[in-house]
This record gives sequence, C-alpha cells and structure tokens, in this order.
Amino acid sequence: MRTPDASEYAPYFNTYVSLVPEDDILSALEAQKRTTLNLLKGIDETLGNHRYEPSKWSVKEVVGHVIDAERAFAFRAFHFGRNHQTPLPGFDQDSVAPVAPFAGMTMPQIAHEYGCVRNSSLELFRHFDDAAWSRRGVGNKNEITVRALAYVILGHERHHIQILKSRYL
Repeated sequence: MRTPDASEYAPYFNTYVSLVPEDDILSALEAQKRTTLNLLKGIDETLGNHRYEPSKWSVKEVVGHVIDAERAFAFRAFHFGRNHQTPLPGFDQDSVAPVAPFAGMTMPQIAHEYGCVRNSSLELFRHFDDAAWSRRGVGNKNEITVRALAYVILGHERHHIQILKSRYL
C-alpha cells in the first residue's frame, strides 16, 4: 500500500490525508483504534458533555461525528470498491449532528460504537484486492479512490482527536 497522491482525492481532503505518513494503512487504522479507545475510556460523563464554547459540539458529539463520518466514508469505499459507478451524495455533518443520538449516550456506549464501526471498516478494507483499492468513484461531486478513503478516515479522526486534546481535554 502506498499513500494516495493528490490525483486520487479532492483538494479538501488533503487536510486529512496529509496527517497520515504511514504506508501500512491497515496497521495504522488498527493502532488508531486502540489509542482512541484508551482515550475515550478516560473521559467521564461530565467531560463528555463539555463544550469549549456554547455553540460548539460536546466531546460526545465530536466523537459521534467521527463515528458517523467513518460510516459515510467506509460506505463510499464499499460502494466504489465493489465497482458501483453510481455517484454518491455528500455527508452533511451539520444536518446530521442535531438528530444524532450521541448527546444522550454514555461515554462507554460511544466508545463501544466507535470500536464496532472501526472493526467493520477494518474488515471491509482487509478484504479488498489490489484492483478494489485503486477503484474510483464520485462522492459529493468529487472523484476519490478507495485507497484515499481509507487515508481520509484515519486523517479525519486524527484531526478531530487533535481538536479534542487541544480544546476540550
């Protein structure tokens, strides 16, 4: 596996792909799962409900966003990896967040859901052959490869974990 080049994703995603220097994306996703689960285990309910500004998401909602985004990116990877050519719509985080259940969940429930979603993504990616990793599709009006989607998942989470550590924890 190699890091995707800029022709494999829209420029917006460079924010996330640039946070992933690893070539072994599967090992990096597995390691990230362990690190994030350890971080989540240390967050109590009071801190889970904390917002660094009144209009910002709580810790629970940030982690919920990471979970939901991984689901959306992994579905794109599934769709394109299985050679479906139908373009997929965008993922509007601002319309999803208000109806997501994360604010009412406990931190252990959120950690469990995070682990389940990551395990599902890992199983999907582990079983792609070389051709699937290179397949392209259109999501949110932008072309992207399956390989780039794996890197986006990892980098997107790194981005939000950095925000959690710097502004919340």
